[in-house]
Amino acid sequence: MKIAVITGASSGLGREFVRQLSLLDKQLDEIWVIARRRDRLEALRTHCRVALRVLPLDLTAPGAVDTLEAELKAADPAVSILINAAGFGRMGDWQAVSRRQSAAMIQLNCQAAVEVTQVCLPFMHHGGRILEICSTSAFQPLPYLNVYAASKAFLYRYSRALGWELRPRGIIVTAVCPYWIRDTEFIPTAVQSGQAVRHFPLASTARRVAFQALYDSRHGKAVSTPGPVCTVHRLAGKCLPSDALMGLWEGLRRL
Repeated sequence: MKIAVITGASSGLGREFVRQLSLLDKQLDEIWVIARRRDRLEALRTHCRVALRVLPLDLTAPGAVDTLEAELKAADPAVSILINAAGFGRMGDWQAVSRRQSAAMIQLNCQAAVEVTQVCLPFMHHGGRILEICSTSAFQPLPYLNVYAASKAFLYRYSRALGWELRPRGIIVTAVCPYWIRDTEFIPTAVQSGQAVRHFPLASTARRVAFQALYDSRHGKAVSTPGPVCTVHRLAGKCLPSDALMGLWEGLRRL
């Protein structure tokens, strides 16, 4: 049995990956969808042409990844594709974002992504693909998004190193680094701590980001920058010092 595993599948980018994979990948027998909200996961069945296995798990809760691992061992599938789309952010300075919110970001964006990857890898074979949903914020330090950007930088570096390790096994790891996505829950969730960013110009859509990310993954790219802004940002991150990038960010966020 060939399956896809998608975390953060109940909304936004994760949900769009479910929709597109069900249309584009004819070899999948099941898509395993993971998120906290069972009702939203169940609702995916009406939009999906592939059988779904609903796993309502809070990946930050003790034992959640153990449950996923047990399900994998019981079914013994071939994991054809893993997409770690679960994650969240908070905007604001160090006072606006609480200690608990910061810890939760690190736990979900970093620890859970690594743990889910670790439990899926024994079930992946040559030709398997992993998409770790990072962010263009991985390319520089971002004041007022400091913990979020740092967590995505961690996931980006982890993805690049893991991809190198898995080359001999023929497993592709793609770090997906999108810019703002207007039709997900990230922006309204992130601004709950305070309006550190006033506008989100040139924001993309979940459909475009998911399509480009899947295309890049199929073609073996280690990094997917699905849009012109994140592509330029990646190049700037290679060429400009961090202080210059933070100065530019300070001006842009005040527009």
